[in-house]
Amino acid sequence: MPKNDKTSSLLRALPSVDSVLRTDVAQAISGEIGEVRLTSMVRQVTNDLRNELLAKRGTTGVAESGEDGLRSTLLEEAQRRLSEFHRDQKARGLRRVINATGVILHTNLGRAPLSDAARQAMQTAAGYCSLEYDIAAGVRGRRGSKSEDLLIELTASGGALVVNNCAAAALLVLSTLARDGETIVSRGELVEIGGDFRVPDVMAQSGTRMVEVGTTNRTRLSDYREALSDQTRLVMRVHTSNYRIVGFTKTPTLSGLAELAHSAGLPLYEDAGSGALIDLTAHGIGGEPVISESLEAGADVVSFSGDKLLGGPQAGIIVGRSELIERMRANPLYRALRADKIRLAALEKTLEEYSRDEEVPARRMIAMTAAEIGKRADRLIATTSQRLPAGLNLQKIEGESAVGGGSAPTSPLPTFLISVTSSSQTANEIENALRQRDPPIIVRIVEDRVLIDLRTVAESEEAEIQKALASL
Repeated sequence: MPKNDKTSSLLRALPSVDSVLRTDVAQAISGEIGEVRLTSMVRQVTNDLRNELLAKRGTTGVAESGEDGLRSTLLEEAQRRLSEFHRDQKARGLRRVINATGVILHTNLGRAPLSDAARQAMQTAAGYCSLEYDIAAGVRGRRGSKSEDLLIELTASGGALVVNNCAAAALLVLSTLARDGETIVSRGELVEIGGDFRVPDVMAQSGTRMVEVGTTNRTRLSDYREALSDQTRLVMRVHTSNYRIVGFTKTPTLSGLAELAHSAGLPLYEDAGSGALIDLTAHGIGGEPVISESLEAGADVVSFSGDKLLGGPQAGIIVGRSELIERMRANPLYRALRADKIRLAALEKTLEEYSRDEEVPARRMIAMTAAEIGKRADRLIATTSQRLPAGLNLQKIEGESAVGGGSAPTSPLPTFLISVTSSSQTANEIENALRQRDPPIIVRIVEDRVLIDLRTVAESEEAEIQKALASL
């Protein structure tokens, strides 16, 4: 058959969009995503097939199977690709996962898991709610007023403000207090966090001019003093939450910086990052500033994250002197950065749990001892071992969990891990099989072993892990 005739035969055998839509595979997918999205996906699949056939220019042997056989083969291929396309698209959306990594504030997995009360509050706020309405007085109310009141109470501050994340909080503080002036900051505090976010970039965007003092590892109070000028508007301290400089180091105390700033008539701003409302040293978490202690030491404004050590939703929280907070509230930028009703509902319930001295999930995971986790690991291994496929082995070993989320980098938490090995599967194959389940189970691989850390697994999720291991 001539080359052009072969190409024509291939294109005639290409399944139409309608024929693919009528297949069982397409009909099953349609119930999940709807006809419009499905049709778009099918068109993309058939277009890809057409382009590949044209690129081959008739090299596929039509004679071996004939056009009918080829038509059937291409229809099967279109269904296979459609199924893969749907699976890939589904995997890209937000889905519930089981975090078995032992990283509590896992940035890729949504950081702090919310409490049941916070989740219910988000559901309630999803409808009409009293976001900016004072029900008692029947007039317009202040957005986030309950959360702000709780923050003032929990941090012993004069005022509070909530925006959508900690970078937004820093931008609002700098824009309000130091625009068109200078902000003094130590070179050792010019951090970069996830997503290429850098403190100098935020300072530049805010309109303040950054004045670096000291060196990477040693900055003295005298360095700040010598940098003061009639253009100075703010003294800033950044907590290096995602790394530590150790060894030959020096940095002024917060109270010393406050005394210097106040003697010059300037406010002191601390970007505390992780944002611990309570002292966590009893649980092995050191080096994280407690917000109320920073304010007591003389900081005029402190900002921190809602979804890290606080254990709430993503939010940027600002507390401090009431007159400075109100200046930020009046800044037009605040409206662009303010938090939405869903975020505020979850934050409010999280703060209420702190007021009642209840443990939110992140705090509970941090407080969990290695012995407690070890008992759970023993129980899971014992109940699963009889159901495991041949060659799969579970073993309890000592290890470490991580706080994560750029918090407490030098404070690993002792734990017990479940090591999963197989005589017939590699660690990567086991990890992939667990990740492809519904819900996906996310684990670690260390030294060719899959490791499961129950610190970040709810007890109600253990049955799903058992089922997944048995299916391997």
